[in-house]
Amino acid sequence: MNATRLRIVIPGGSGQLGRVLAQFFQARGHHVTVLTRGPFAAPWQTVHWDGETIGPWTEHLEGADVCINLAGRSVNCRYTRANRQAIYDSRINTTRLLQDVIANLADPPKVWFNASTATIYRHALDREMDEETGELGGDEPGAPKKWNFSIHVAKDWEAAFFAAPTPRTRKIALRSAVVLSAQRGNPFVIYSNLVRLGLGGTQGNGRQFVSWIHEEDFVRAVEFLIFRDDLAGIMNLAAPNPLPNRDFMAALREAWDMPNGLPAPAPLLEIAAFFHRTETELLLKSRCVFPTRLFDAGFEFQFPRWSDAADDLVYRWRHRDDA
Repeated sequence: MNATRLRIVIPGGSGQLGRVLAQFFQARGHHVTVLTRGPFAAPWQTVHWDGETIGPWTEHLEGADVCINLAGRSVNCRYTRANRQAIYDSRINTTRLLQDVIANLADPPKVWFNASTATIYRHALDREMDEETGELGGDEPGAPKKWNFSIHVAKDWEAAFFAAPTPRTRKIALRSAVVLSAQRGNPFVIYSNLVRLGLGGTQGNGRQFVSWIHEEDFVRAVEFLIFRDDLAGIMNLAAPNPLPNRDFMAALREAWDMPNGLPAPAPLLEIAAFFHRTETELLLKSRCVFPTRLFDAGFEFQFPRWSDAADDLVYRWRHRDDA
């Protein structure tokens, strides 16, 4: 694929990550269309879709160069039966819908990225997990049974994506670590608020690994993969230096010039998660992910180490437009 002006369609792109991608590609002169349940004011095109049925939105995929599917209900909630069903359906059903549509287009996208998650790997305290040797999770020792739900969703999500061949469309599943950005509501800001309130000590025992990626490296990696026609399949999108939670929080405290932070033991986190209507899995599961395929392909990270990324994100937060 050459580097001329591309037509990029982002189903489910109205969230934070979709906006980061849309802004990045729009600024580079590409034509961006976001498919969203509720169109919003943006400098790029937004088109209504319900994520469930075929409609006029399919016209925007005809002749497109790139499809980046980010559709999926937020996992930042309590895993009630209703929420679990919504999380599952919003990922698997929309992926199957796009599969049907793309398979029947006269001129389908050249490459289709589908969101996935690094949570698919097991709770790992002993070694890094890459695309070739990483072990998928499920009922592993030391992991609560309720963590199996996220793994089940991730496995079925990828299975739906790769279920049928698309000979004219290259497929890449993005097993992303948490994408950190200096935007309101982002996990970076949530962690930072704890640090600035003096509550930024370790979470749990602090041994669990944190896998992360700076937003700049995330969008650059997607751009890199667009133009690498030889790359397809599973790709880990994570900085190459995961680190234990205790070191992650210490580096963030240093970036904010906050020398101390109260720790949060696991029982206290469970109580806080209940009142904040979320799950402790987001903090306590050990994700030790390595981007072997990106490295082998020659991708260079701008922020390979968390201390540098933390300094940059703190600077961005302090100098943001809405400060």
